[in-house]
Amino acid sequence: MNRMSAVAALDSTPMLADGLPVQVHHDRTLRVKIIDACGMTCTFCHNEGTPVVADNLGTSRGKMTERGHSGRVSIYLATNGATFLPATIAPDDAFASALVRLREALSLEELHLTGGEPSLHPRLAEIVTAGASAGLRVCMTSNGENGARVMVDCARAGLYRVNFSIFGTTATELAQVQEARFADVQRAEKKIRALRESVRLTLAHGVGASANIVVPNYDHATRVRRLMDEYAPELSVRLLNSLDDGIESIEAIERILADLGAVPTGHHVTAGASGWRTSYQMPGGRVVWFKQIRPVRLPQTCAGCRFNNGTDCQEGYYGVRLYRDRSGGFQVGVCIQRMDLCLPVEEFIGSDLCREIIALRDTDYVQLSSASRINPKGNHDADRV
Repeated sequence: MNRMSAVAALDSTPMLADGLPVQVHHDRTLRVKIIDACGMTCTFCHNEGTPVVADNLGTSRGKMTERGHSGRVSIYLATNGATFLPATIAPDDAFASALVRLREALSLEELHLTGGEPSLHPRLAEIVTAGASAGLRVCMTSNGENGARVMVDCARAGLYRVNFSIFGTTATELAQVQEARFADVQRAEKKIRALRESVRLTLAHGVGASANIVVPNYDHATRVRRLMDEYAPELSVRLLNSLDDGIESIEAIERILADLGAVPTGHHVTAGASGWRTSYQMPGGRVVWFKQIRPVRLPQTCAGCRFNNGTDCQEGYYGVRLYRDRSGGFQVGVCIQRMDLCLPVEEFIGSDLCREIIALRDTDYVQLSSASRINPKGNHDADRV
């Protein structure tokens, strides 16, 4: 869960004015935090906006810590107003009911599993089955640390795609972004080997696979080339610029793409959410993606928010998230920096917030689709997250 992937705030007009074709997709994805556990201690983790459970069990509301003995962090916790600890989601009737109700309310098509690290969920294949049974295409974001143990069963259950977060292409690189007590190269090497095996098995069993890699500056060009050389073209590579490094990161990615001889071929924009991507084709035909953020806001909900400016709002309105709290209830969230906006499922479905999300999605779709050279692509974007 990487804060650095919340990238440049770009006006949609210049994005569409470069003469490239644009494909527009409705946002019909629900992100679900299925487990809080994770075997990494990345220093930039937002943990889907929720507290790290291991560090906050028994802690009273208002006193939860963003950094504790586990070494893990939840970087927005000090200011996001989170009031509940997340529970591991079980593939039970309550979960199935929540999925169906939200699918119907929001016309959902995709379920995207997050954490923590989803591959550590003890019943992951059953979670995939539950999502597929609810009529949703099931995808997952993973660091790959446990994928080899669960991927075969998940593929059989119908898993559609895995987005692998690549925090280091070597053990040394991975160790550098871990909490100091866990910045051990040997430990990191085990994680790198596990990632490689997870990617191999994912592709071998017919599940789509993407690799997300953050590029802070041009010094990271070697990382990108190493990633491209190590993995087959079947692994879709997506370059994400670092918010912390601003224009330097953007220019670095553009320079790396130029070095690779990659030529931009089109934009893919998600209407009603902040994600958009530009596709580049390399001389050999391989496609590389540059993923960015549009400054999308919920017109009413975001209007008076103190984070609603070009600096503090780091993700924009990215879409709807689902959590299970430790009392067994399900909470719907719309912003990892404003967890105080979370509502129980039944309350959310009947709320002005739900109606506002639908209206934003439809209005944004019409506006984007009416621009020149726009090519609407139905109601899905399976590779959005």
